[in-house]
Amino acid sequence: MDNPSKFQFVGSPSSFLLRIIDMSLVVFALLVVMQGYHVEFSKDYLLVVAAVLLLFSYISELFGLYRSWRLGKFSHMCRLLFAVVTVCFLITFTALFFFKYAALYSRVVMIGWFSLSVFLLLSWRLCVREIKLIRRSKGLSIENVAIVGLTETGMLLYDEILKHNELGFNCIGFFDDRDANRIDNLDTQLIQGSISQAIDLAKSGNIKKLYVCLPMLAEKRIADIIQQLGNSTIDVLITPDFLMKNLMHARIGNVGEVDTISVFESPVNGTKRFYKRTFDILFSLCAIIAISPVLIAVSIAVYLSSPGAILFKQDRYGLDGRKIKVWKFRSMTVTENADKVTQAHKGDARITNVGAFIRRTSLDELPQFFNVLKGDMSVVGPRPHAVAHNEEYRNLVSYYMLRHKVLPGITGWAQVNGWRGETDTLYKMEKRIEFDLAYIRNWSLWWDVKIVFLTLFKGFVGKNVY
Repeated sequence: MDNPSKFQFVGSPSSFLLRIIDMSLVVFALLVVMQGYHVEFSKDYLLVVAAVLLLFSYISELFGLYRSWRLGKFSHMCRLLFAVVTVCFLITFTALFFFKYAALYSRVVMIGWFSLSVFLLLSWRLCVREIKLIRRSKGLSIENVAIVGLTETGMLLYDEILKHNELGFNCIGFFDDRDANRIDNLDTQLIQGSISQAIDLAKSGNIKKLYVCLPMLAEKRIADIIQQLGNSTIDVLITPDFLMKNLMHARIGNVGEVDTISVFESPVNGTKRFYKRTFDILFSLCAIIAISPVLIAVSIAVYLSSPGAILFKQDRYGLDGRKIKVWKFRSMTVTENADKVTQAHKGDARITNVGAFIRRTSLDELPQFFNVLKGDMSVVGPRPHAVAHNEEYRNLVSYYMLRHKVLPGITGWAQVNGWRGETDTLYKMEKRIEFDLAYIRNWSLWWDVKIVFLTLFKGFVGKNVY
């Protein structure tokens, strides 16, 4: 399954500092160019710089510009930065031209502003990179690290350390108490000693970081390691095993003076909620305007196909399990909204001729763009199920209700991967939930854009849609 982002802490202070530096340099670039061409700073330029900074903040989040500061991906980061700045200025220039405000601004200043912004933003990153590389080449800032637990997670960590040697980590090996014959499919020659030996190395100052890659089920062993190293200055880091990686979003918080780690929490929080909501509003408004002829045509067809309302409003669960009314074009001769709802199946006599067509092509879902504007749904997210189906499957599928940690969507990761339509077997629902939870764990604004794009090609139809 596609996994676009790795386990990481979000909203770090360094990420915030990078944003401040970048925005400051963009403003500085404009002032320098205006000074150079003797152009007076006015409220018009104040408005345009505010627009560019707002766009830069939004689009950098969309592209994941601050997701990682790894020198091994420096060329990728530079290309990404250039793309973000270019898109920001292109949108700004286009808007000024479209609304006939371009004459208020010096073209030389605007082009110079774009060019100097790109130069400054790339230059300071290049300087930081070179300083770090020089320090690494002189053996400075090299940290010896060790890994406790020869596990699959531990091997993934070990491979990453070897791959990114510019990080300045020297992994001296693994430490594990198990016999070699108890470890399957892993290179036991990497084991340098027992866990107690790793603790002794840490206490003596021979290693700077100790990564604990034991399964979370070994809680007592992990607690013992932490306790023994409590009087040392070593950095102890616990890497999540398969179970924890599938549950947590790596977000540290606190209640008073008690630290907490989120396990069941929405990944769309803080500024991310703002970015996703603005994307939903802008996209749904544009979609409604673009498809308005289709909405009118389908409304007329539904009205003429059989007696009954044009729209069907069904109770479904939304964010945090709250009930919402989801709008659809009526595709059946009945409008079931009770405790027991029978899913549509092949050859279902309740489906009208028009209904069969709009269900196969997902045209019946189009009114849900109004749900998005209202705030009950998002453009992208897990599809909302009927309340009756929710109550049935929440006791049959593990972590089923976690799909309600985000707003339900018109389209989703499960839908573009073929898991839409009738769920006549438990396996089909389990696969749908698997993809829904993968989306929630790895959410990013760019992934929303990707899913919308994929929906245009393979999200409107499905082999299980009747």
